Amino acid sequence: MYTTLIEPAELAAPLARGATDWAVIDCRFDLTRPDWGASAYAAGHVPTASYAHLDRDLSGPLSASTGRHPLPAPERLAETLGRWGIDAQVQVVAYDQGNGAYASRLWWLLRWAGHSKVAVLNGGFAAWQQWQMPVETTAMQRQPRTFTLRPTTGLVVSTAELERAVRDGTLGSGHSMLVDARAADRFAGENETIDPIAGHIPGARNHPFARNVDATGRFLADVVLRERWAQTLGTTSSQGVIAMCGSGVTACHNLLALEVAGLSGARLYAGSWSEWIRDPARPIIRGTP
Repeated sequence: MYTTLIEPAELAAPLARGATDWAVIDCRFDLTRPDWGASAYAAGHVPTASYAHLDRDLSGPLSASTGRHPLPAPERLAETLGRWGIDAQVQVVAYDQGNGAYASRLWWLLRWAGHSKVAVLNGGFAAWQQWQMPVETTAMQRQPRTFTLRPTTGLVVSTAELERAVRDGTLGSGHSMLVDARAADRFAGENETIDPIAGHIPGARNHPFARNVDATGRFLADVVLRERWAQTLGTTSSQGVIAMCGSGVTACHNLLALEVAGLSGARLYAGSWSEWIRDPARPIIRGTP
């Protein structure tokens, strides 16, 4: 069973033997070109893969109070997973164009739904091609299965909970730490091109998700990840980590990196920055602490 990362050769073996208890999901996406991922999938994808659209399949509907990518309703998520031929017996492999920024979202959603047999293809489609693995263009339609929700409680932090923590000054106290996965310039409020307000939440620390991977988009070795995360966490344990980003997507990359590093127990602030700034009364900070 694969629960964090899987290498191209490890995925190629069950696909070659026609294993029916494996489901591959293509999560390629581009925030600036929402239709690009589906086009890339049509042009060529890992054999047997189904396509997952970040906005339609891995997120719920927007409202006046949500961030850009709210969590899907659990029942809707279960229907989507069942449509992709996933049930409790199926090993799921998610991939995107390279560094796992979008595939990690599906990885986290499945764990949230109670399914631990899910891994991200290390290096994504770029690594698959680099290894000269087979590619197909036919859209896959797996036999639907019934996905039974077994929700994992305690994985999500709400905006109301975070507001209380900010008000009480408990973030960064050694017991709890809010870790923002956005790039340093966005965290500092110096280069915000996605959300209408720049800055970060008071008490947050910055750990850009790009620090989890090498120049080719492959996750760093577990020992290296532990060293890098130790620099961010200090004396705070991983159980005290609340992961966030712009909209709750790349925060999942940090959560996956923590798991690879053997640092379990972190939670997700799903609304993240784009939900926090919906209310102008919520405090923000600009600059680097």
